[in-house]
Amino acid sequence: MVLGSQPDIEVAGEAADGRAAVRLARECPADVMVSSARKAELAGEAYLMTDVLVQYSVDRGIARIALDSPRNRNALSAALVDQLNGALGDAEADETVRAVELTHTGSTFCAGADLTEARAGGMQEGTARLTALLRRIVALGKPVVGSIDGHVRAGGLGLVGACDIVLAGPASTFAFTEVRLGLAPAMISLTTLPRLDPRAASRYFLTGETFDAATAARIGLITEAVDDIDAGTLAVLDALRSCSPQGLRETKPLLTATVLDGFDARASELASLSARLFGSAEAAEGMSAFLAKRPPSWLTE
Repeated sequence: MVLGSQPDIEVAGEAADGRAAVRLARECPADVMVSSARKAELAGEAYLMTDVLVQYSVDRGIARIALDSPRNRNALSAALVDQLNGALGDAEADETVRAVELTHTGSTFCAGADLTEARAGGMQEGTARLTALLRRIVALGKPVVGSIDGHVRAGGLGLVGACDIVLAGPASTFAFTEVRLGLAPAMISLTTLPRLDPRAASRYFLTGETFDAATAARIGLITEAVDDIDAGTLAVLDALRSCSPQGLRETKPLLTATVLDGFDARASELASLSARLFGSAEAAEGMSAFLAKRPPSWLTE
């Protein structure tokens, strides 16, 4: 964007959310002479230029956060993670919010890492963003309820593991697909391994097989498989509405302390592993094959 004869100022980029765009518009350098009205206009344009990838609303004490990036199946792009962090911050700061519902639009809850961004490099930053996001969900001072009726893959399962309660409908499927791309479920192991039956973890981490909601409930990944996701979610949210804010706030840390200890002990090591694998030739082949919808070179008949 050009302000008069001044050099271009980036108001919104792929990795910037609406909040950042408005802040840039409001904080133009002093040597750029822009009226207050023009700054307000720029702020509005910034919002229009930025895709809204995360929906946020509050109803009777529940903050509803919905992933809404259908073009890439709600993949964890820099922009989506940034906006999701912003929504979580809004929920944390709002004293009227008792709990958070994390859900999605479309047929996919989350497809994991944005492979287009991953192939372009910079996965060290991407891994750091994912680590911080997962830890934030676990450490949030309010219960987070996952409400899923769609496909979940790879890094998306990290979000599932980070939630306190998870319900999944009949359209849900799950898969730790990293091993089929030359990667490993490194960072998401911090939130999923504490939930999973050890034998089931070995099977699904090592094979990348797809499993349904009933299996996800049986092995501990989710709380319950439900026939009606709306009715099931409403029942849990209404139960949380009946609880004391202090009671919820003081009870959640009893459940998350061990997971947070795992972050403190292993996050740095696992982040390095993840970044190294994303930069490997084998992972490059796996991601290229996936995006091209062709078999990878190591596939045997």
